[in-house]
Amino acid sequence: MTHHFDLVVRAARAVVDGVEQPATIGIHSGVIAAISLGGDTTGWTATSSVDLAADEVLLPGMVDSHVHVNEPGRTDWEGFTTATRAALRGGTTTIIDMPLNSLPPTTTLEGLQIKRASAAPQAFVDVGFWGGAVPGNLEELEKLDTAGVFGFKCFLVDSGVPEFPPLSREELRTYLARCAELDALLIVHAEDAAALDSAPPAAGPKYADFVASRPDESEVTAIESVIAAMRETGGRAHILHLSSAKALPAIRAAKAAGLPLTVETCPHYLTFTAETIRDGSTAHKCCPPIRSDANRTQLWDALADGTIDLVVSDHSPCTVHLKQLQSGDFGQAWGGVASVQLALSAVWTEARSRGFALTDVVRWMSTAPADLVGLTDKGRIAVGAAADLIAFAPDHHHLIDAATLEHKNKLTAYQDLTLDGDARRVWLRGRQVTILDDPHGTLLTKGS
Repeated sequence: MTHHFDLVVRAARAVVDGVEQPATIGIHSGVIAAISLGGDTTGWTATSSVDLAADEVLLPGMVDSHVHVNEPGRTDWEGFTTATRAALRGGTTTIIDMPLNSLPPTTTLEGLQIKRASAAPQAFVDVGFWGGAVPGNLEELEKLDTAGVFGFKCFLVDSGVPEFPPLSREELRTYLARCAELDALLIVHAEDAAALDSAPPAAGPKYADFVASRPDESEVTAIESVIAAMRETGGRAHILHLSSAKALPAIRAAKAAGLPLTVETCPHYLTFTAETIRDGSTAHKCCPPIRSDANRTQLWDALADGTIDLVVSDHSPCTVHLKQLQSGDFGQAWGGVASVQLALSAVWTEARSRGFALTDVVRWMSTAPADLVGLTDKGRIAVGAAADLIAFAPDHHHLIDAATLEHKNKLTAYQDLTLDGDARRVWLRGRQVTILDDPHGTLLTKGS
């Protein structure tokens, strides 16, 4: 029987079904139509074919469900052209955009429509959108859900921008109950306002003082509040950017009890440690903060045992002047790490040093984020999945220079680090794409 494909990709190493193994992939109309693991491609013909180099591994494109693009309104911080080019260059083929720090925020149907109109002509990768849950927009949730957002983000502390205020504990329960009625996911920036108010304020260039201003207890208390609200409402919740390992016991207990709780962490929490961050290095400021080396080890252990489900970038850029580089004042600097282009390499570099494999990284950074948002045709090399693929060179070493990154503002916490891995070629729905091409990304909606 003859099978004709638009493209056939042959790889001596590919991550398929959670195993690194030889594979030949047949692609038709942007979808993986056939996979041969044994090398038998009798009857296969193709319009074009590609053989990966001996030092390359075929991976599914990464899925990053935590990216702040900031356009429109704060496009000088980042925009869809630069953010999606950076994602593409780093091996990420799908991003889900956060509902802040754009103006307007994605807290209304009108705000979503404005955001989609901005993104549509600029997307170099596929783009979906989170909605926002803020005081006063409870009636907007159903409209946003119907329009296809992938869930709703809330803060339990000041977000840093006035147009996206936090929910109180009572509002958290109310909004989670509404999400349960809609079968929608609530994703939570989990720091507790009272715990932060009782901590010493952040001021000056000492990194230790900044960490003290956002203690572990703020995360633990907030996550316990989310778990309590889940028990009361039956809602599904996801903890964003987990930093503190002290919250792991509560998370493990909630999962053991069968609560539908998921958790992410980020490359910067897995790469850096508080002990090695220089005073005044505000490129490393993020909230919650990067903590100790012992804390980092516990986060890696929690990834290994499944307590933490996924790793995403939390790409949160700003203009260089907002980082207060001259004063190095952590109290005044904007918090966020620009990293969507470097996320895969950063995680792979540290993961391999700890004995993890590419199969683990694919699970954390591709399959699990896709599953979180219900994109079951993304994040895997499988028949019926979108042919979003990368030829990844895991042994390629590169010295990071912010000036060469696609991010709009040339500042990164990874400056002068040597990272492993390079996404040499990227296919989006079976089409090989580069940052020099016209944008070929599509806008995604929940259930699409």
